Amino acid sequence: MLKVIAAVAMTVLSISTYAQGVVRGYVRDSLTQSPLPGATIVVANNGTTTDENGFFQINPGQAEISFVGYRKKIVELVAANEVVIFLKEDATLTDEVIVLATRATEKMGATFSNINKLTLQKQNFGQDLPMILNWTPSLVTTSDAGAGIGYTGLRIRGSDATRINVTINGIPYNDAESQGTFWVDVPDIATSTQSIQIQRGVGTSTNGAGAFGGSINLQTNVRNDKPYADVLNSFGSFGTHRHTIGLGSGLINGKFVFDGRVSTILSDGFIDRGSSNLKSFYLSGGYYGKRTIVKAIAFGGQEVTYQSWNGIPESKLNNDPEGLQVTLGDLGWSDPNLISNLLNSKSRTFNMFIYPNQVDNYKQDNYQLHFSHRFSEKFTANASTHLTYGRGYYEEYKYGQKLANYGLQDTATSDLVRDRWLKNYFYGLTFSLNYDGERFSSILGGGINRYDGDHYGNITWIANNNGVPPNHQYYSNKGVKDDANIYFKNTYEFTEKFSGFLDLQYRRVSHTMNGVENDQNTFDISKSFNFFNPKVGITYNITPTQNIYASFSRANREPTRDDFVDAPADKQPKPEKLNDVEAGWRFRRGGYSLSANYYYMGYRDQLVLTGALNDVGASLRTNVDKSYRTGIELEATGRLSRKFTLGANLTLSQNKVLNFKEVLYDYGPDYDQFNVIENNYKKTDISFSPNVIAGGIFSYTVFKGMELSWLTKFVGKQYLDNTSNEGRKIDSYFVNDLRVVYSMHPKFMREIAVSLFVNNLFDVKYQSNGYTYGYFAGSEIRQNYYYPQAGTNVMGMVALRF
Repeated sequence: MLKVIAAVAMTVLSISTYAQGVVRGYVRDSLTQSPLPGATIVVANNGTTTDENGFFQINPGQAEISFVGYRKKIVELVAANEVVIFLKEDATLTDEVIVLATRATEKMGATFSNINKLTLQKQNFGQDLPMILNWTPSLVTTSDAGAGIGYTGLRIRGSDATRINVTINGIPYNDAESQGTFWVDVPDIATSTQSIQIQRGVGTSTNGAGAFGGSINLQTNVRNDKPYADVLNSFGSFGTHRHTIGLGSGLINGKFVFDGRVSTILSDGFIDRGSSNLKSFYLSGGYYGKRTIVKAIAFGGQEVTYQSWNGIPESKLNNDPEGLQVTLGDLGWSDPNLISNLLNSKSRTFNMFIYPNQVDNYKQDNYQLHFSHRFSEKFTANASTHLTYGRGYYEEYKYGQKLANYGLQDTATSDLVRDRWLKNYFYGLTFSLNYDGERFSSILGGGINRYDGDHYGNITWIANNNGVPPNHQYYSNKGVKDDANIYFKNTYEFTEKFSGFLDLQYRRVSHTMNGVENDQNTFDISKSFNFFNPKVGITYNITPTQNIYASFSRANREPTRDDFVDAPADKQPKPEKLNDVEAGWRFRRGGYSLSANYYYMGYRDQLVLTGALNDVGASLRTNVDKSYRTGIELEATGRLSRKFTLGANLTLSQNKVLNFKEVLYDYGPDYDQFNVIENNYKKTDISFSPNVIAGGIFSYTVFKGMELSWLTKFVGKQYLDNTSNEGRKIDSYFVNDLRVVYSMHPKFMREIAVSLFVNNLFDVKYQSNGYTYGYFAGSEIRQNYYYPQAGTNVMGMVALRF
């Protein structure tokens, strides 16, 4: 470790004068000053492209600089210090107009990070998208199977997936009922992604679920004028392999482009039996006129994932014999195979499921049709329709079940196998009308969407079958959710240095649910909400290379389906409210950029777990009066020399519930009592909200085409609940990775790239997620569960691009 640090330090200290006869520089957007990765620079017959930081180096001479969607520029390059070349957007309509309405710019006072295709490409070894985004500011990732494939998740500023808005090409992607995002349903989506913008905090108005911690905006592949073929193959630890083939027609007759991709990803997982079998596809066809774009996109996949979502008991993780006996008593197991598995399996890879077909099997297809037309240089309109069709189930082997709990007139108990199904359609329309003047720009946009979902469960096998019909359906219910919004975004430049931003959104949500839940509870719920979400911001350009900004945003969010269904009739959940203040400073010059951002997110009626249960034992989330998140985010990127670049970020925060009431139940030593214990706390930490998050990528170009990168991530301790109890926490962890990329550009193909990724280089034993519950039965019984992540593991990739 010390040798690595010393080598890095020597590299920084030995920044030398650039060699004579070579021009080095950057290509940037003239409006936002953001890098343009993949821009082409041609001098005579010699050409090159910019890297993910917009950097290039080439021999001096008259150069033609071009980038899709921007006007070409002819400049004379002279061997000297670094140059910065600014390109202006072309009047010709490009794919970027599809996501323009839902993305932020530096004039909006919002806090955001942009990730380009080249950056995604380097880190895309086949893991789910959250793992690829791991090093972005204020972001923490987790993987159920411990290896980054299968069920994975992320948090931004401590906010979980249900509070993070996700759109793909401006189309909402969050599940309408749970408001979560299941990346496992779109495997290898990163390969077909052109760019990603992550907005932290409320951000600007968008379509779909309310952004309570951040938003993730994906844009899939844009027009590629030249035919291409990509073949990607990855192999690594835990039997992991990924195979991808991508094809593109290039521009046909100056107007038509077709693209396609198919992928398969398989992994045994770090956790026992935590396997994943993932298949996905992406297809698109577009018509590109001078003023009109019509683009049809279809993507999706099928996942068969062995369940590892229950985690590992703390007693097993620590190999605590006494604790294991307590855990066994709490689980109530009598089956000798289950008991043997708990006592004898490896501690960090333990999986309590042993039934061979304990899998989640789900298929999802997404269809999008986008229409964009530019009426003039100032007016552009977009309209998109979409349909998502999802269907699948997860299968469970259940031991010693009371048959009466399955709607059967039977007092017996039996082992059985059940499938819990979900079949749903999500469809709708989004639109925007964009005006872009010299000093004033405006976007009127919105969407109308409907979710229609069926939930039902079948018993597919039963040990003591006393006349139970095949595939007996023991519950069935339906949910319909309508979500409509309209927003009006305006940016005005008062002077060359000072601009203001005003964003007004109205959102109406209607949710109807009825039927029989899996616990045999009958419900009939109909709720509607009307939300007004204003946002205002200012930006001041101190110099052409730096600015300061500030913004205030209001957001509202409806409860989830489970909040409604599980809540007692006399205690229905209330919607959550958030006021978000952001203020910061940005600096960008040449190959360097620095930023500092302060945020304060004040919540009212935030829904949190308190330990309370309903009358059938389901956990309840309860509104807490006041809570907040506040912190400072620091970010720096730069090319320190012609060989050494760095990107680093640091978040320091406090995340507090002002008044929290914990609920515990005392069942007595003989489980014949029912007493409620309430513990009140003041100003405790919000669960899963580390006070420190830091990340960095440090890259060294060994020689042309050979890059060595050190990736590092630190996450501070996190509490499993809102009591700040040191006995219920995830310890802090510091993980280092190594990435090596070697690429060649022979004349007969675009690129041959060979990559190696060593994850968790120093074999750190850490957990990234968990949960806790407790009760009294003579004495307090507390069970903590954790999700261990893999130790040192390796992935290799060979990419052939024609």
